[in-house]
Amino acid sequence: MSRILVVDDETGMRDLLRILLEKEGHEVLTAADGTAGLAQATSHALDLVISDIKMPGLDGVGLLSALRERALTMPVIMVTAYAESDSAIQAMKQGAFDYLTKPFKVDEIRLVIHRALAEAEAAARQKVGPTPPPAAEEPALRGIIGRSPSMVELYKLISRVAQVDSSVLITGESGTGKELVARTIHYNSTRAGKSFVAINCGAIPEDLLESELFGHVKGSFTGAIAHKAGLLEVARDGTVFLDEVAEMSPGLQVKLLRVLQDHIFRRVGGTDDIEVDIRVIAATNKEPAQLIRTGAFREDLY
Repeated sequence: MSRILVVDDETGMRDLLRILLEKEGHEVLTAADGTAGLAQATSHALDLVISDIKMPGLDGVGLLSALRERALTMPVIMVTAYAESDSAIQAMKQGAFDYLTKPFKVDEIRLVIHRALAEAEAAARQKVGPTPPPAAEEPALRGIIGRSPSMVELYKLISRVAQVDSSVLITGESGTGKELVARTIHYNSTRAGKSFVAINCGAIPEDLLESELFGHVKGSFTGAIAHKAGLLEVARDGTVFLDEVAEMSPGLQVKLLRVLQDHIFRRVGGTDDIEVDIRVIAATNKEPAQLIRTGAFREDLY
């Protein structure tokens, strides 16, 4: 669970973001202006700040500057209207992580928040150094329970797979714990001290999913005012978990295949190859063989 501060002079926007973030499992603090937000930030340990740009008194850009002057380095996401694009650019230049334009989509803000928290976690891990995998006969279960013979076999399989730095596909019905298995594999692998970044491929529109995975370059589409790293870059040296990978479009499947084969990709709108060392763990609640027969999933990717 992360602690997130929402700063906005509009009560409706504060309540909307608070409800959304609390549903995602985060602890949420709120403030009605930049001055109150700065007070909250200096008295609480925060993982993320989401701030409106245009506010009376201390505005969002001023709040960002005040946070950085106090050596508070948590990521800051700005919320802006189209007419305030110049302010958004100024905020990005001063170190804002990203900005959201009103009215924004729920999926969009979820993804930006997820990426901001993932990058902050990755940066923190680099500062403290890698965490060695736990020394135990069984892998650290992290929420997986059960001692039946079939579960014991699953634990043994997880332990073996964790030590082999290869791609993994996990299949099973919804609710059977595929992400728990993926996390357990990661935290018992040599990549345990690096980031674990998860994304649900079936819950995100195709164009947004491509940008979130691969990033984009400035000017590649309307609103792309700066270069943005994708989750594949954020998870560098760590693990990317692609939940419901079979929901990917054929075009994205081709790009994912290149990442698996060559560890290379390009940002949306970019021409430069970016090389990454990551492990991909994917999951689907569908039968891969049936998807291949119907053409919904590429056989070479499988």
